[in-house]
Amino acid sequence: MKFSIFMPTGFAQEFADFTDPVAAYVRMMEIARMADDAGYHALLAPDHLTTVRPSNSMVFEAWTLIAALARETTNVRIGHLVTGNGYRNPALQAKMASTVDVLSAGRLEFGIGAGWLEHDHLQYGYEFGTTGERLRKLEEAVQVVLALWTEEKATFEGRYYQIRDAVNEPKGVQRPHIPLMIGGAGEKVTLRLVAQYADACNIMDSPVAAKHKFAVLRDHCHDVGRPYDAIKRTVTAPCIIRDTDTEARALIPPASNFVFPGDVGSYGLVGTPDTVRERIAAFEEAGVQELIVYFEDPTSVRQVEEFARLFLA
Repeated sequence: MKFSIFMPTGFAQEFADFTDPVAAYVRMMEIARMADDAGYHALLAPDHLTTVRPSNSMVFEAWTLIAALARETTNVRIGHLVTGNGYRNPALQAKMASTVDVLSAGRLEFGIGAGWLEHDHLQYGYEFGTTGERLRKLEEAVQVVLALWTEEKATFEGRYYQIRDAVNEPKGVQRPHIPLMIGGAGEKVTLRLVAQYADACNIMDSPVAAKHKFAVLRDHCHDVGRPYDAIKRTVTAPCIIRDTDTEARALIPPASNFVFPGDVGSYGLVGTPDTVRERIAAFEEAGVQELIVYFEDPTSVRQVEEFARLFLA
């Protein structure tokens, strides 16, 4: 099992108590360096423009942030969970990703999703549209990105996006191309897109739900003629560690079900260290290969260090 970190960017108002944005940036880099030294697999930042619940709290732009992470770290991989397709033209995103892969000496994990936070789009003047429209755009977008990463001159004529003899150099460091993750767990469309185009998937749910979603993914892989084991399976889980399970569960924020479905206290990394070990084992048994940890206090260097001491050794 690999362990990665869901990085604070301000999206969940993690920096509400910070008055100095430079101090918030310094804290993010402290977490990154600790993760780099401790042996975490990746640092993954959410890509949002505003806070999840509308507020005036600071939010850092995610592509600029991971470019900084690339230069502040040496070993840990970097990326997004996940970049929002509607915020940038996909050809531009392919170019940005290629550049960051070079900046990081081949450590980028490119995560992309259809986008779901309506007020992000509306505040910044982007069309939100229906779920179906966003998913159709996503399918075209990943084709554009892959073409620019793999073809000498890329051409794509879609309903939403068009490129013509587009040159993208450098394409990045990794071969055959930068790994592409598609975030989301929709069984009919999103997981089919994963099977057809992606190198990794991510869901936010329990081991039971993950096992079911992976079975659906396996069926889609069979249908499109793709090896199921070619796709890395990741899950994001909250982490609250205390001396007793009761104490840990009492600290689950009431708004957590906005992101994590169901009774997250019954399946998240919530409880004593022994309980958390059992939960990790349950995720692994369900087929999860990488857990992306969302810490109780995402700005805490100590929590990153403590988790590594307990579970990464």
